Amino acid sequence: MLWSQNPWWRGREHIEEDEDFARWKASSVRWVPSLLDKIGLEPYALHFVTGPRQVGKTTLLKLLVNSLLTRVKEKAIFYFRCDELSDFKELDEVIKDYLKMRSIEGIKSSYIFLDEVTFPSEWYRAIKWHVDMGHFKNDILVLTGSLSMFAKGEIETFPGRRGNGRDFIMYPLSFREFLKLVNREAFENIDASQNLNDIEERCFRASPWLEELQKILELYLQCGGFPLSVKSFLEKGRIPSEVFTTYLSWIKGDLAKLKRSESLAKRVIKAIIEKVPSALSFNSIAKEFEIKSHKTVFQYVDVLEKLFLAKVFYFIDPDKGTEVFYKQRKIHLTDPFLYNIFSYWCRTEKPEESILVESLVGAHLARKFNVGYWKNNREIDIVVLNDELTGIEVKYKKRPELARVKIGRIKKVITLTIDVFSKDPPAIPVSVFLASLDV
Repeated sequence: MLWSQNPWWRGREHIEEDEDFARWKASSVRWVPSLLDKIGLEPYALHFVTGPRQVGKTTLLKLLVNSLLTRVKEKAIFYFRCDELSDFKELDEVIKDYLKMRSIEGIKSSYIFLDEVTFPSEWYRAIKWHVDMGHFKNDILVLTGSLSMFAKGEIETFPGRRGNGRDFIMYPLSFREFLKLVNREAFENIDASQNLNDIEERCFRASPWLEELQKILELYLQCGGFPLSVKSFLEKGRIPSEVFTTYLSWIKGDLAKLKRSESLAKRVIKAIIEKVPSALSFNSIAKEFEIKSHKTVFQYVDVLEKLFLAKVFYFIDPDKGTEVFYKQRKIHLTDPFLYNIFSYWCRTEKPEESILVESLVGAHLARKFNVGYWKNNREIDIVVLNDELTGIEVKYKKRPELARVKIGRIKKVITLTIDVFSKDPPAIPVSVFLASLDV
């Protein structure tokens, strides 16, 4: 069983026989995940890679294997897909089998990739035992999972056992990553901003690319960043119904594993779609969408957030720069394609384009910063809690009204437009802003 999942043990050229690697290599639309260069390979390390379903975590591991094969003994690289293991005992047997084999081979340090490790029940018991016994002291482990790592808090069961390990979230392709895929020249000529301090300067330098970026944004709003939808859309110009069905099946499966009602989840998601981008309360959702209590709404929104399907934006106190949890909150879906899937599933209208754009901007900023919103007599759509508070207003329409806004510690508000640039008050086209944002 170990050999079938590690064909390179017969020689590094046999990586070509691996189905996942071969499929990636043969695809006319392919990319290298940005996480590939971010995962540290100094022992000892226990890394966790999580994120939504089907964002390319398996491909990431196989590309790591391919990279390592140029400098590491073949049998020092161990990959195992755990989704057919039933419990921690079976996982323990797999690990013991590999440790026995590497001992015979005289291998002292290994790269161990356990894919979908959260499928076996109580998987963490096997990992913790081997860590505590010192069996991994010279190793680098990369464990992937989509569901229970965060939803059930299982990562938190490894205090003091991580070494140089880190947590990584693998998201769908960001707009900048999508740009790299469809227009490499534009990508290479647009500098990415690590924070918002220099974003305006970088965006003004990128202004010659505005027309092209607007076209690419229109594409991205249709397919989002999930690999199946991206590949289908770029290869065929459309997203087949089976892609919708596939993603919906995964989401329904995750809800079932967490013992959540599909019907209640559907109602909460419908509320999110129909109310975005308005601030709302859990009480109002419960009342309008016939859900028993606000506590039930809270529980389902929490699950959607832990499954990386939704993001909650809390009210920000502009004087203190802190979140206010008792006030109404905004809820955005995390990718444009999710609005396609869920509006179809919930039999409701997809939000208009200007709302999708605001949601897209919020979800992108939330990948990198703590974010919220502010509202009184006027509203700031997104407040970014960076080194200082920065406001973002999305006015995706022709001839937007621009104004200088300062509220408390929010000293600057950037307006994101369709095609208007302005230095004072600051305004930037959305497509240029997203292309210049390093997420």
